[in-house]
Amino acid sequence: MKITLKVWRQKDSADKGRFETYTLNNVSEHMSFLEMFDVLNEELIQKKEVPVAFEHDCREGICGACSMVINGRPHGPMQGTTTCQLHMRHFNDGDTIVVEPFRARAFPVLRDLVVDRSAFDRIIQSGGFISVNTGQAQDANAIPVNRDAAEASFSAAACIGCGACVAACPNASAMLFVSAKTAHLNLLPQGQIEAKRRVQAMVKQMDGEGFGNCSNVTACEAECPKEISVKNIAKLNRDYAGSVMGSEVEV
Repeated sequence: MKITLKVWRQKDSADKGRFETYTLNNVSEHMSFLEMFDVLNEELIQKKEVPVAFEHDCREGICGACSMVINGRPHGPMQGTTTCQLHMRHFNDGDTIVVEPFRARAFPVLRDLVVDRSAFDRIIQSGGFISVNTGQAQDANAIPVNRDAAEASFSAAACIGCGACVAACPNASAMLFVSAKTAHLNLLPQGQIEAKRRVQAMVKQMDGEGFGNCSNVTACEAECPKEISVKNIAKLNRDYAGSVMGSEVEV
């Protein structure tokens, strides 16, 4: 395959940035998208040019580091897929592919396709944990957990914090991420003790980081590689309102 790449190049956060065009010949359809970028960087290094900076870690769809906007879609055209799981067989010979970093004020570009997503870390630090003493591990059936609540909690816990929801949202909202992180703790007995404080602290931190508001576009759910449901956002809104008014967080 012959592929033309239009890649965003930006030296640092102060640089204005621009698109650079590269042509790759003999791209194998069996390559992953990141392997294709490895080939591009090898060619650039051989030409003594600066390789394209991009993030990756597990390359197994687990870590969420491989965040790229490909032809206008976070993680590319395949639903429920991270960038590293995307393969070149989903493109055609002669295609032009535009690759950009995630765009959000709260995700400043560090270099090329690498953005600073430490805002997510700070949101987790504000309340995405359980601080009560639980003692030694108890028997599996010692704490009864409603089955529906357990399944909803596990589904929310699938969020890998990649930031695709932010990149997909026209308002750069982080509501899907925050709602998933609060839901997977608040739905379980161990997390309900500090559920009110958690919801308020994480929403406050989210707003302070400069993320936008949710306007129910639902592009976040459509582009999420783990297909996290926007039902979690509705739950977060109810939990937040309840915590402010003093009522219990729903389970």
